[in-house]
Amino acid sequence: MIDLSTLDISSPVSYLVAVVVPALDAILPVLPSETAVIALGVATAGSEDPRIGVLVVLAALGAFIGDNVNYLIGRYFGPAVERRFFSSDKGAARLAWARNALDRYGARIIIGCRFIPGGRTVVTLTCGLVRYQRRGYVIATACAAIIWASYAFFIGRLGGQAFEDKPW
Repeated sequence: MIDLSTLDISSPVSYLVAVVVPALDAILPVLPSETAVIALGVATAGSEDPRIGVLVVLAALGAFIGDNVNYLIGRYFGPAVERRFFSSDKGAARLAWARNALDRYGARIIIGCRFIPGGRTVVTLTCGLVRYQRRGYVIATACAAIIWASYAFFIGRLGGQAFEDKPW
């Protein structure tokens, strides 16, 4: 566990946390990526340092990397998963439904799932499994990552500024 006092704008740990936790959270959704990014926001509350933007960009990059790794896992292990779990008529119907939903609402689903616990993992794997168009997927995950990182970080900054005199 990382002590909150080690998270500040000058600490290399902060930059590492900003990238690694959101990236790994895509694969292991039990990791607290949103909490980590909010904590970074809290730790930088009251600071006007321009490196704050770097933390937001790194958090978005980590989320983007994680989403795209998940897509690749779904794509490359998809045929085996499809044979194992979707070979029945009921399974094929579920897969067809997922394909149709992504074809119809793709970017909206990808961006929206970023804010649903566990939804990010399921949708990003499914996109790879159904071979959702790569270009559209990359654009949607980039948008989702930027929105999510900005939202989480600035919620932390806002909370950190509101409770600056009472950190616990």
